[in-house]
Amino acid sequence: MKLSQFIRATLLIAIPGLVGHAHADWAQSASPLVIRPLPNDYQTQVQNPPTFSWARHSSNPSSYVVEVRQGTNVVYTYTSTRNWLLPSAPLAVGQYSWRVRPADRIEWSTDRFFTIAEKSSTFVVPENSTLRGRVLAKARPRGLPTNFVKYASWSAEMKAERGAALTTLQKEVDWYITNLPVISDSKWTLNTASVTTAAQAAQQTDVRKQLNTRKRQLESAALLYHLLGTQKYLTEALRRGDELAAMNPLGPTSYAQQDQAPFGIASALSRGIDILGSGLDSTRRAKWVASIRAYGSQIYADLAKDNVRTDEFPFDSHGISNTAGLAEIAVLALGDVDEAQTWFDFSLRSYISSLSPWSGPEGGFANGTAYAEYALGLYSTVWQPVLHAMGLNLYDKPWSYGFLRFFMYFVPPGQKSHVFGDGHEVTPMQSTMKGYATNFADPAAAWYSNALQGQHDALTLLKSSYPLPSATVAAAGPGTPSAVFPSIGWAAMHSNLRDMNRTSVYFKSSPYGSYNHSHGDQNTFVLFKGGIPLLGEGGYYDYYGSPLWKGYYRSTRSHNGITFDGGIGQATDVDNSAQLENDGKITAYSHTPDMDYVEGIATKAYGGALTNAQRKLWYLRAEDAVVVHDTLASATSRTYEWNVHAFAPITDLSSGALQVTSQGQTVCIRPVTSGYHVVRPTNTPQLSGRTEYHVVLTKTGKAMTGEFLVVLDVGCKNPAISLTTTSSGRVLKVGAQSLVLPGR
Repeated sequence: MKLSQFIRATLLIAIPGLVGHAHADWAQSASPLVIRPLPNDYQTQVQNPPTFSWARHSSNPSSYVVEVRQGTNVVYTYTSTRNWLLPSAPLAVGQYSWRVRPADRIEWSTDRFFTIAEKSSTFVVPENSTLRGRVLAKARPRGLPTNFVKYASWSAEMKAERGAALTTLQKEVDWYITNLPVISDSKWTLNTASVTTAAQAAQQTDVRKQLNTRKRQLESAALLYHLLGTQKYLTEALRRGDELAAMNPLGPTSYAQQDQAPFGIASALSRGIDILGSGLDSTRRAKWVASIRAYGSQIYADLAKDNVRTDEFPFDSHGISNTAGLAEIAVLALGDVDEAQTWFDFSLRSYISSLSPWSGPEGGFANGTAYAEYALGLYSTVWQPVLHAMGLNLYDKPWSYGFLRFFMYFVPPGQKSHVFGDGHEVTPMQSTMKGYATNFADPAAAWYSNALQGQHDALTLLKSSYPLPSATVAAAGPGTPSAVFPSIGWAAMHSNLRDMNRTSVYFKSSPYGSYNHSHGDQNTFVLFKGGIPLLGEGGYYDYYGSPLWKGYYRSTRSHNGITFDGGIGQATDVDNSAQLENDGKITAYSHTPDMDYVEGIATKAYGGALTNAQRKLWYLRAEDAVVVHDTLASATSRTYEWNVHAFAPITDLSSGALQVTSQGQTVCIRPVTSGYHVVRPTNTPQLSGRTEYHVVLTKTGKAMTGEFLVVLDVGCKNPAISLTTTSSGRVLKVGAQSLVLPGR
């Protein structure tokens, strides 16, 4: 399935809130934290077969019966022991309804409807027994390609593509041989089962970093030994494996103390055993296997508790990564660790059925592009052995294509920072996205990979099949310069996606609210020029749950959004359920060659304080200008505020406009409506090495309603701006482009 075909298919996905929902029944929980029944809303499915999911029945049955019908005819019947189902064969093209009941009672859920179309991409996951058979039949190293070639047999073409990566990895491993000391549990002394201090957070971070470094060193050294046969790399791989196997599973690397550590250790040792083969003596191998068993069992025990807690409550970032990690460990450890078959059947299909709960089938990532990038690290770790060991290519899953498209539009080549959510201030590692894009035999993927800066990660490249899929097609950029991801409530608008000096406008109004790594930033935007954030997001991420994170970083006033009465914004200091319910949504989106338009409603995000919070945003491509129109209302008179942030001084112009000039790029903020004064907040948290500047256009006096109309003149070209009242509304003209606004 080419990306252009995927884009056409996703246009059929309904924008949440614009279509009706099924009547409430036992399969749909009142809690937004519980898994939603899918498919629904008559949507055309991007993937065939789709994953079916539903909230658990209160009787907690041992299994469920799923019935799929066309009209009154039952055409498919399935049984599932979990509250989700991924069929192992595609459905015929057609329109369907489905319902589910506990296997021990006739209590059907409400009928829900969906369509399988010709354009629905077939992605089939065989039954677990079939997949396990493939794994056990694959000669080790099962985590490497079947056509893996040792360096002595590399062709001239392979050397041209991968020779630099081999040299880079050798230098990296050689440096760590000398400079990476062997550590033990005694390095970490704090109890971090509950993190309430910066020191505890720092230790958890250090555990993850130290283990990840040693995990990579073990695998890299093992791979170099397999490629080159050089003894020093075998010696280093054994040293690092022994170092990790010596960690106490009940100590600071236990699941209770750092729930990402067991995955790191068990995964590294599994990879070491898989690659080294006869390089391991039986005594050492037994110690490594014992460590894998101990740490893997901790992961499994946590995920399986409460009748598989993540089946019912999927919004768990570490739960997702540990499910994926357990699947990878199981794939590599089958035949060595007795428990691996249980882990395999428990985790692999569950993970593949829904790679991420942070978006719908079009492939976005509600938690922000920084955490989307971090997810890529997990994908490269897990997806490669899944592909090589059993021929199951997760890059062929339609969601994965959409995830690639998400990066193309929200982290285009040359962009200097991430957008939205935790870590938005971090510079993207473009080599990570380059490595992901190379796995798609698609022209747009080839363009994206070629245009991104940096080199493909050396270890990942050397483990990849040859040739890389993106190298088998001619590169061509995406067909349109804008995109919307309805299920996460994000829109991207660019002047020209392939132009490194592009203007980029990003808008967010998300049904995920401020949950998890998301912020109270519904109906906010970010503006870039040439990859430089001209109007960006404030604050920085020290650690999850910190006073800074709770007090400023996630708040609306640190984003380009609406606050009132001295910086009061969207509700974030609430329980998890309310963080999902205090949400926004994109209610309209359109694209033409000259103009993009997006509209969002964020009223619910203000927790009942406002009765209307609507923002409309136009990108006038012909004028290279952005128009932002806010209409606000409250049952109580309030002072409304329009916040904007920059990383260079925001200076006053004689015309009444404000100007930002950063690294040679400029934007002028030109308010069209009046009745405000300029406030410049100070004493806000500052990221080391970066100075933030803030302006708040504050309405003069309290009122029950408010309006802001602002033109962002990219490049400060000073086009003529006029606002004319007509019998049917108002017409705003910016240069040669006009748009219609409702009357006041």
